[in-house]
Amino acid sequence: MPKCWKKTSIAQSTISAYFGPQSSASSDCKDKLRASNPLAFKNKVCRTPINRSIGCNVQCTLLMTITFMCSVLQHKRISTSSSDSNNNDPGSGPSNKPKLSLRKHEDKQRQSTSAHYNAGGVCTLTLEKLRGFACKDGHNTEQMHTENGTGHCRMNLVESQQDYPIKMQTDETVEGVAEDENMTRQPSLSQFTRSEGESKHIENCLSAKSTLLFGRSKSVYTPLEQQVIDLKQRHQDVLLAIECGYKYRFFGEDAEIASKILSISCYSDHNFMTCCIPTHRLFVHVRRLVAHGFKVGVVKQTETTAIKASGANKNALFTRELTALYTKSTLIGEDVNPVCKFEDTPQGCCDGPDMDPPHSFLLCISENWNKQHKQLTIGLVAVQASTGDVFLDCFPDSASRSELEARVLKINPVEILVPSDLSELTLKLLHSITTASPHADDRARIETRNSAHFEFAPAMDTVTKFYTSSKDKDSHSLSSVASLESPVICCLGPLIQYLQEFNLERVLRSECNFQRLLSGSEIMTLGAATLKNLEILRNQTDGLVKGSLLWVLDHTRTAFGRRLMRKWVSQPLMDSQSISDRLDAVQEVLESDSVTLTSLKSLLWHLPDVERGICSIYHRKCSTQEFYLVTSALSMLGLKLQALLPAIQSELTSPLLRSLLLNTPDLLAPAHSVVKVLNENAAKLGNKTDLFSDLSHFPVLQERKDEIQAVLSEMQTHIYDVRMMLKDPSLSYKTVSGQEFLIEVKNSKVSTVPPDWTIVSSTKTMARYHSPFLVEHYKKLQQLREQLQLDCQREWIRFLDEFGEHYHTIKRAISHLATMDCLFSLAEVAKQDDYCRPSVRSDELQILIQNGRHPIIDLLMGEQSQYVSNDTQLQSGGRRAMIITGPNMGGKSSYIRQVALICIMAQMGSYVPATEARLCLLDGIYTRMGASDDIYSGRSTFMHELTEASDIIFRATERSLVILDELGRGTSTHDGMAIAYATLEYFITQVKSFTLFVTHYLLLSELEQLYPQHVFNCHMAFLLNEPDVTDDHVRPEFITFLYQLTEGAAERSYGLNVARLADIPDDILQRAAFKAQELEDLVNDKRMHKKLLTDVWKISDKNTLIEWHMLNYSSLQELGTRFTLPKGKTPRSLL
Repeated sequence: MPKCWKKTSIAQSTISAYFGPQSSASSDCKDKLRASNPLAFKNKVCRTPINRSIGCNVQCTLLMTITFMCSVLQHKRISTSSSDSNNNDPGSGPSNKPKLSLRKHEDKQRQSTSAHYNAGGVCTLTLEKLRGFACKDGHNTEQMHTENGTGHCRMNLVESQQDYPIKMQTDETVEGVAEDENMTRQPSLSQFTRSEGESKHIENCLSAKSTLLFGRSKSVYTPLEQQVIDLKQRHQDVLLAIECGYKYRFFGEDAEIASKILSISCYSDHNFMTCCIPTHRLFVHVRRLVAHGFKVGVVKQTETTAIKASGANKNALFTRELTALYTKSTLIGEDVNPVCKFEDTPQGCCDGPDMDPPHSFLLCISENWNKQHKQLTIGLVAVQASTGDVFLDCFPDSASRSELEARVLKINPVEILVPSDLSELTLKLLHSITTASPHADDRARIETRNSAHFEFAPAMDTVTKFYTSSKDKDSHSLSSVASLESPVICCLGPLIQYLQEFNLERVLRSECNFQRLLSGSEIMTLGAATLKNLEILRNQTDGLVKGSLLWVLDHTRTAFGRRLMRKWVSQPLMDSQSISDRLDAVQEVLESDSVTLTSLKSLLWHLPDVERGICSIYHRKCSTQEFYLVTSALSMLGLKLQALLPAIQSELTSPLLRSLLLNTPDLLAPAHSVVKVLNENAAKLGNKTDLFSDLSHFPVLQERKDEIQAVLSEMQTHIYDVRMMLKDPSLSYKTVSGQEFLIEVKNSKVSTVPPDWTIVSSTKTMARYHSPFLVEHYKKLQQLREQLQLDCQREWIRFLDEFGEHYHTIKRAISHLATMDCLFSLAEVAKQDDYCRPSVRSDELQILIQNGRHPIIDLLMGEQSQYVSNDTQLQSGGRRAMIITGPNMGGKSSYIRQVALICIMAQMGSYVPATEARLCLLDGIYTRMGASDDIYSGRSTFMHELTEASDIIFRATERSLVILDELGRGTSTHDGMAIAYATLEYFITQVKSFTLFVTHYLLLSELEQLYPQHVFNCHMAFLLNEPDVTDDHVRPEFITFLYQLTEGAAERSYGLNVARLADIPDDILQRAAFKAQELEDLVNDKRMHKKLLTDVWKISDKNTLIEWHMLNYSSLQELGTRFTLPKGKTPRSLL
């Protein structure tokens, strides 16, 4: 057989492997691939043509094209071969030798290009692209055979039942092709992969028993891709950033997600889509992915180059493992917490946009339904791993989940851990809260876990193992944990398991970290509706802090002080002594001219977020830069506070200030010794090999450095031998592009270089060498250096562990500093005009405010000072309920909000915007304001309104402040008025709370006559300009608002005035005014009829009747009534 024909047979049998028949096991093969490669089959894009017959025809056309190209090119080659033979005939003339040399040259060319072209002359890349178009997943199978000795092809296309059969056959078949006919192509994977080969056995598509194709391995994946698949199988819900050299890469669907969020290019590389980010920008990109709600994993190489090169697996791929995992609540570590430059710390750059938000709580929720008592009990545990705060709570809740909503709003979690069988009502509430923010970055992430982990038995088992295996000194005892409520334990168990995935579970071991979230005897109750309606933490317009009470009060200068201020605002105190201590401290800061306090303010201004930093050290996840920044700042602060102690003792009188400042220097003492051990320059550069200035406590590092120094000494001594050998006494080692100990030899002296030297690099004028001695010792030096880095990392972790023993001591000092920062902030608030110190007493039930103002509106108006102040007088034993009426937009809602906000400010220890305030301790503030539905929970506007009112009725006490704004307006007039009347009467007679009731129902003003000792009417004053009335039309009235609270009820609400302000068209306004006048006349007529009928009912003699008739004659004329008394009849007898 001619050589070119033999090549053709081999090539065509290879093509047959791609276009051969598909076995019955192909579907099983796909299932195995899908199971083994979640990266490729996840969210697979269907590539099946819409019209299968059209797809079949396209595939047949492509296969026929391949066949035709093979035939033509092979025929051309045969022709060329025969012509060459004829030209090389002995009788061909004098040109025989040149033809022969040309023939040899062509044979060599063919052999050299055999790896790129098959026997048919078609380029391998072209065939791969054609196969990419022709090969589809299971819709049809193809067979392609070459004929023996003819160069023609036979192609059988076995179609499915829906396709038309198309067959092209010749008379002969090729010998030895039966083996290739049994080979099937690899199923195409997904949008991320394309087929590179096929398995010899369908049952094991990824088997190592694969043959070669065009000189390449028939394995579908490269070693790196197989490693990626293995990692993805273990972490299927994680976006993996995999370290590859000097960059991190994403593969498959992870790459498409990352490229879309990070706005980077995504491209196909071998089998997968991929995108990459530089190593030094990892923290930025991880934070952006986490902010969009993804769980991001960082996979790093766990082997070093030099050590691997000397090992048994030197030819294997670098091992990679998941070294860090991040979500919104677990952004702790060197990869995501870059610290700013030291010279920039005074400007507060550590609290920049790349740092964590003020709060990053992880909230775990469990539910327990008691069928016997039909009571739902909810347990929750909130953990802020970045600061070490842990909050517990267990409480009963109703169908509205109002208690849970209040706690979620106060905690403001960034991640919520829930069981898979969470009730629908709770899940709807959480979704409504998490999607409330218009910004995607602000929305909380919900992580669903197996509900079996939230059952009491497995949760208790997890808790028991966790606390019995702890070796920490401050760890919880098992008895104290077991005494917690069962719903709390049902949260604690899954939470431990979840944090163990991030290596952050250590924060749950300490007993001093655990706090109760709410306590009725210590903290004023502020429900979810109150937090939203009074805009305590966020405004209701755009959900930002600006425009809220927190915005008014927060003048803190540190991140940890800002976190504490948010807690103070949302949890006012119930202890009069604690309130008084805070007010005393604020007053002293406000009135004192002490230089000591001024110095303390400046010290706080320069502090980084040491609370997060010390917790990062406790988790053993901080960098050397962060460690030095935090410890040096604490050490410097401790020394300066120590110097100020004499002045503090002599100048300050507030017990709270003295207790905070006198104890802090001793608590910061551990930071002094640590700073002395560290090398400042090495710490700032992140160089752990030179980090410790004194190695006496680190013998392992000392020994490793001695070994390195010994090798370096030998290599430095070797330079003398090299000088003698090359006869160059001034020769010295050079370092170029990171290559050390290079021997530079000019080209004119290359002949003197020994032949066993290794050339490293060269230029036009010189060459650089390593002698055998240098090659051996440089390799050893690199191994020792890498081993030193590993040793330094181990010693660094041990060093962090030792310093972590002082975590709780230093955390108490930071808590004192945060309290000082909050007191300085409240003193800044008190500096504003017309702010006074409130008097808060527990023995008197009263709310007396003179010239009170709304703190938020007053600040927003700035220096204009146009806000109208108002008085408030409520007493439990006297008038405790106020019915407020008046025109729309008259300031009713602003007034009732101002009363509530002043009470909150007073009980958190702040000065208030008033000239005088005498207040009692309130146990809670409850509000029902505004009109909004809750479609997500299936509640209409009126249902939502009454649900809130119902919660207030059951929770309010005589020490509560209740605010009801326009209750009953969501239904018809009579029903709404009746509900509002009955509800207000219930609060007056039964609850006996301080009540501010805003209404437009004038009927409710009659309650003042029924309960004159406890109820009084008020309205917001205004000036009325009467409308012009003509025969044709009536114009609406014009109102001038005075915003002054005045006793007495308003007769009307003057809604048409607001319609004019809203630019309602004049035609509608005139028609509305006419209709309003008509309805008002009708009501007045009914009232007059009722009055006349009542008066006439009391008449029993004729003279009185005549006198009544004369007095009311004009009224009777207006009503069109003709009243005549029959002879001998009295009005009573007629009635």
